[in-house]
Amino acid sequence: MDLGEALSGYADWLGYGHRERAAAWLRRLELNRPELEAFRAAATPAAAAYAPQPNFVAPADGVEALAANLAADAPAALERARSAPALNAFTYLPEALDSHCGGILAGVPIVVKDLMDVAGMPLTAGSRALGRAIAPRDAEIVARLKRAGAVVVGLTNLHEFAYGVTSDNPHFGRVVNPAAPARIPGGSSGGSAAAVAAGIARLAVGTDTAGSIRVPAACCGIVGFKPSYDALPRTGVLDLGPSLDHVGPMARRVEDCATMFAAMLASPSLPRWAYANLGGVAIARLRGYFEDPLDAEVAASIDAAQGALRDDGARIVDTRVGGMELGAAIQLNTLCAEAGTVHAERVRARGGDYGEDVRVRVEMAHFLPGHWYVKAQRMRSVFVANIEAAFGAADLLLCATLRVPAPPVGAAQVDIAGRSYALHTAITQLTMPFNLAGLPAISIPWARSRDGVPISLQLVGRRGHDWHTLAVAERLQRAAPWSSEGR
Repeated sequence: MDLGEALSGYADWLGYGHRERAAAWLRRLELNRPELEAFRAAATPAAAAYAPQPNFVAPADGVEALAANLAADAPAALERARSAPALNAFTYLPEALDSHCGGILAGVPIVVKDLMDVAGMPLTAGSRALGRAIAPRDAEIVARLKRAGAVVVGLTNLHEFAYGVTSDNPHFGRVVNPAAPARIPGGSSGGSAAAVAAGIARLAVGTDTAGSIRVPAACCGIVGFKPSYDALPRTGVLDLGPSLDHVGPMARRVEDCATMFAAMLASPSLPRWAYANLGGVAIARLRGYFEDPLDAEVAASIDAAQGALRDDGARIVDTRVGGMELGAAIQLNTLCAEAGTVHAERVRARGGDYGEDVRVRVEMAHFLPGHWYVKAQRMRSVFVANIEAAFGAADLLLCATLRVPAPPVGAAQVDIAGRSYALHTAITQLTMPFNLAGLPAISIPWARSRDGVPISLQLVGRRGHDWHTLAVAERLQRAAPWSSEGR
């Protein structure tokens, strides 16, 4: 019996069926062969299985509130959205806007990733498999933003069910990257990033499971902040990988993200969070895995940023984190199992309503043994401990967001310094570790490549130290050539 026949028989035995899918399953398993072989070869550590550790620390010693200058122009934002259909940034735009109350976002337009409930609007998750049922109530995070005065002007397009990195959606169209139209906008929050980058709205809600806020932010040249795990509620947000999922803000500038983050925390006002300089702050530049390999222009950007941070008073040290090469294998065996559980009944009943790339990824869960998930969580405990040990001599970690500037639309492979990687691997290698660890991480646009494509850097904070991470990011933003261009 060949492998295709074995998979078909096993799918029948599980009660899933769909024997005609065997060739697609084989192709996807082959694509993930590097991660599967690395995982199979790795020893199972004696560590306990990883358990997410929610934690949040209030801002301690900011010197000023540094409020964003956000325009209360929701009707104009809706018109801007309607006038840009070629971006494919939206799955839904309302006919009329709700009224707003007072608060730190009074009258400010926001766009929301179509992965969460917005009362009176259809939840699709970028798929046909959900239908277009109207949400009866707001997700908690949306309710908080509305209570702060924000006005939802549209639901943004995404990689279907948030399970991918390109935002090439088979149902609502491929999201176009306003900063570099020939390059991918990243995913899964591609529509949110595109709407902000195009100037439709200054604020967007995204979600991040392996980099889905920071990757599109980096591709489109905006700021994307993934808070600490469960610092923000996910009630009313569709799960993908529940132990990996985060909700967070996306915006043009760090101070915009901070204002939005305060509203998402249900804070009645903006705390004193910003810093006058980085005196006394220690930052570890991540070497080894995080820089081997890197595109030459990305590496030069990190060099320049390191100098700017030092000039602002920061102490810079170099560090390496062991075991990072197993991150993709741990992520695969964690996310496949969790996403497979979330989608099991729906994909069996409505598999034909899924796009092919997402359907086959969901179906992969049938063919990865259950004990591999347990092994992955034990490996994850060691993996996370290694990352957290890097904070022994530092307050934050610095690395690139992507190893290369955004790849071309349609690319299946990415070549970096003579090595070739599958697109999904190349895009998430530097963001995914911090989903596994649940640490706050932010992507800041630093410069443009010689081809005009955004190059972004990533700062990672200690668990729960979200405001500290934002404050240091704001200082880095001030030094960025991108910022000096007036964006």
